[in-house]
Amino acid sequence: MQVEQAIRERRASYTNQFSGDSIADEQIEKMMDLANWAPSHRHTEPWRFRIYEGEAMHALLDDIANLYVRFTPSDGFKPAFAEKMAKRKQQLSHLLIISLKRHEIVPEFEELASVAMAVQNIWLYLASQEDIGGYWSTPAVVLSKEFHHLVDMEEDEKCLGLFYLGKLKNVSREEAKRGDWKKKVSWFKN
Repeated sequence: MQVEQAIRERRASYTNQFSGDSIADEQIEKMMDLANWAPSHRHTEPWRFRIYEGEAMHALLDDIANLYVRFTPSDGFKPAFAEKMAKRKQQLSHLLIISLKRHEIVPEFEELASVAMAVQNIWLYLASQEDIGGYWSTPAVVLSKEFHHLVDMEEDEKCLGLFYLGKLKNVSREEAKRGDWKKKVSWFKN
């Protein structure tokens, strides 16, 4: 697959599109290897991933639901959230925790961009695979101090969300739509 095609065909695939079947370890390893090739100013390589599968993933999903119930204020509480976490046990193959390990030698926004590019590499890899998909999610509960403590994040580490991975039930991908790039670009010439 050519890079242009991968960029245009990259899609978020949601948990209701997943079969619950397992993704091969070799595919997960390849994805992590490609994520590791993201650009990184001063070679800080700030991306960190925690990979969960099987019973470890099920326990983490339960923990996320429990944290949500315990710490979400009543005015923002949605009972369906815990139900979605339970349902994901049957849908997902793997769950990644995405985090940033902070290095003071470069501005934080540069490291955020590096982590996002590592995740984009994951998405581009998924675009090259017909039968697997995923998406990046940022539920507030995983951005909390309680979640950081739960998964033993270091002091200089910050959770940036979850990446859900699964085998696709249907391999057809919808065509994406984007507005005209010319409306978003200012081009200055001599």
